[in-house]
Amino acid sequence: MTPDFPKPALTLAIVEGTFAIHRLAPTAEVPPEILHQAIFSVMRTPQELSLLVREEVPIVADKTELGWRGMVIQGPLNFGMTGVLSAISNVLAAAQVSIFALSTYDTDYIFVKADQLESACNALRRAGYGLL
Repeated sequence: MTPDFPKPALTLAIVEGTFAIHRLAPTAEVPPEILHQAIFSVMRTPQELSLLVREEVPIVADKTELGWRGMVIQGPLNFGMTGVLSAISNVLAAAQVSIFALSTYDTDYIFVKADQLESACNALRRAGYGLL
């Protein structure tokens, strides 16, 4: 049974391709080849450099997680909107789907393991979200 979450009129689109999430040393250089990709993410902290890029981009990393598929909330989303990512992550958590979430200025991206994409989509549809 799916919990009763708010059902906003939000639609998510499946992002083309399969992605990898890489962990590099915190002082590692950002590989320049990722800067020419249509979708990528770079996050540096004192503990690590994390990269999200399409799987086919060769990255030498300390750790790598392959097989992630993405969904993007059709936006732009207003900064005054609250609970958007929380509501989606709660729906997916209830469906036992792990996520890797990223936010941009305009919207949010949710990545799930490729073998869980169908389960994620079904859970989101049941919760009232549109999917493209």
